[in-house]
Amino acid sequence: MTEFMQTYFPNVLNLQDEIIESIWETIYMTGWTALFAGILGILLGVTLVVTDTNGILAKPRLYDNLDRAINTFRSIPFIIMLALIGPITRLLVGTTIGPTAAIVPLVVGTVPFYSRQVQNALLEVDQGIIEAAEAMGSTPWEIIFRVYLKEGLPSIIRASSVTIINLIGLTAMAGAIGGGGLGNLAIARGYNRFQDDVTLVATLAILIIVFISQFIGNYFVKKTSH
Repeated sequence: MTEFMQTYFPNVLNLQDEIIESIWETIYMTGWTALFAGILGILLGVTLVVTDTNGILAKPRLYDNLDRAINTFRSIPFIIMLALIGPITRLLVGTTIGPTAAIVPLVVGTVPFYSRQVQNALLEVDQGIIEAAEAMGSTPWEIIFRVYLKEGLPSIIRASSVTIINLIGLTAMAGAIGGGGLGNLAIARGYNRFQDDVTLVATLAILIIVFISQFIGNYFVKKTSH
């Protein structure tokens, strides 16, 4: 095995510690971004649903403003987003380089996508159930938590799984310009130094993280479906 690695993956053997560190940096960025973007995305997604014209808390003007803002941020390429909010990132964490700094643009880039996914998931909830809850005198908060979020949970988990997979790709892009993680390893070590074995291993590591995320997402979807 050692001879095989020395023959086909010589650079990987010399960078084992750096590869492990890069994997943890990618997981670190993905985990914290998923947490912050998840909270904000669900809040925005719920707000979009309940403030729509036919929503339980209809506020068309608020809905239109949020809808335009989300569409605007979703239209900005992530690589440009990294540069645009650089000053904000520096203000919040003191630097624009490294995994922690990358979390800021990752959250900004993920929230619009995820909030739209949450909105679509909640719109799949049977309108008849919502009308029945209203007829029984349920408050808007009770409808949100007991109907929308409960009935839409499988779809929200499915949307979360898709978003996390998309997020892993964004971490690689952030890493390519100094964010750390496997993206940085693949570009700085693999591409720039012509170490193709490092690029291959970084790619395989990203794929494994994606497959694990997909497996976990599918597991929870099956557990919550009814």
